[in-house]
Amino acid sequence: MRLILMGAPGAGKGTQAKRLSAELGIPQISTGDILRENIRQETTLGLKVKSYLDQGNLVPDALILDIVEERLKREDCQAGFILDGFPRTVPQAQGLDHLLERGEMRLSGVVALDTDEDALVRRLSGRFTCRVCGADYNASAGQVPSQCTACGGEVGQREDDQEQTVRHRLTVYRSQTEPLIHYYDETGRLRRVDGMASMDDVYRAILATLG
Repeated sequence: MRLILMGAPGAGKGTQAKRLSAELGIPQISTGDILRENIRQETTLGLKVKSYLDQGNLVPDALILDIVEERLKREDCQAGFILDGFPRTVPQAQGLDHLLERGEMRLSGVVALDTDEDALVRRLSGRFTCRVCGADYNASAGQVPSQCTACGGEVGQREDDQEQTVRHRLTVYRSQTEPLIHYYDETGRLRRVDGMASMDDVYRAILATLG
């Protein structure tokens, strides 16, 4: 099974992708995680994309497609994969279609999580992350620890989770990513799910729409 999970920043794509990965036995591929890991390690790629992510802008299509193509060639993707946060533009989607065609593969489905923008701003601007293991904490759920309860690493707020940057990210999403809804809808591959329901209800809805 080859799936795409779509939705605005903070829609819960990563959480749902992890659950689907465990259920279906296929890898979750998050371009955001790949980029952030390179930034933490200060690789050539990480230094190149850091300015884009810090400002809430999208990384250039050609660079993202190269990253995805390299990842999909790995052995663990032969039985399928879940793309989380990619593609984000119509050119990226078209590039992915060509990439899959060259590998004689095709998508099983595209799931879009529908969300409310004001709720997403509250959710993201209250999010804090461990700088070592990536564990998430949310200010709305209680006091955020200064040290991660899982690994003891420093907990802080990512620059792209600050409110002003969050609103900019959502503006970018509306202008550049929402056209993907129409792109996949026109080809009959789109499935829509209410992303504002509880995590368990969203997960059940995704499984139901995939049959």
